[in-house]
Amino acid sequence: MKRSFRTASLAILLFASTCAARGAGPDAVTPPCGAAHSLTSEQVSGRLATNNAERARQLRNFEAHRQYTLDYTGFPSSRSAEMNVKVSYHAPGTKEFAVLAESGSKLILTRVFRKLLESEQESSGDEKSRTEVALTADNYRFALRGCEVDGGRDLYVMDVQPLRETKFLYRGTIWIDAQDFAVTRIDAEPARSPSFWTKKSQIHHRYQKIGEFYLPSLNETVTDVRLGGKAVLTIRYQDYKLNQSGRNAGGN
Repeated sequence: MKRSFRTASLAILLFASTCAARGAGPDAVTPPCGAAHSLTSEQVSGRLATNNAERARQLRNFEAHRQYTLDYTGFPSSRSAEMNVKVSYHAPGTKEFAVLAESGSKLILTRVFRKLLESEQESSGDEKSRTEVALTADNYRFALRGCEVDGGRDLYVMDVQPLRETKFLYRGTIWIDAQDFAVTRIDAEPARSPSFWTKKSQIHHRYQKIGEFYLPSLNETVTDVRLGGKAVLTIRYQDYKLNQSGRNAGGN
């Protein structure tokens, strides 16, 4: 979860420098939680943090494929690119990437996609970096908005506000599975603009449950560039293969 938002924030920064939403808004009405889910904000966020840490501890390794696409329209010219990547993860934070195919703008391929992969690879093994962006009370203020049902699953809906104004934290809304206490969806914007060239960014994350794991399925970042352009970055996560031995568990 925290790493996928960092990836989106890095993408905003990289593309905006190279170029030199949907979701519930703050006024949206969410039904209150029923008696079966009568927890406080502190209780929900506390269980989320505890379960996230346990899932991360038990997640040993996996392989997956990603499809990166970026479409930019505006000054000085419109351009697009696509890259298909194989990713291998080994606990506690090692990631390896192999580019399988790429097409489109060389500028985007080299200055955005490859830089994203390099930055994620470098930061994934940094425990301090992971702690500083974790979805915990050390980094965020949580406010329970209510409950919803999606796909037959009960969800807590919470607003989150960062305790520090950094480009790797965010403000927005998260949806938490009421049984597993795992984030299934994030609609947010960076706590601080990653670049002078960025006017506004909307970031939408979706997660899928594989066994007991909650892993990214789709990230979409829509960025309005100060010179009048608009960039849409989409990352699709596919073909997960969990390689650990023993009982499956979950991780974000």
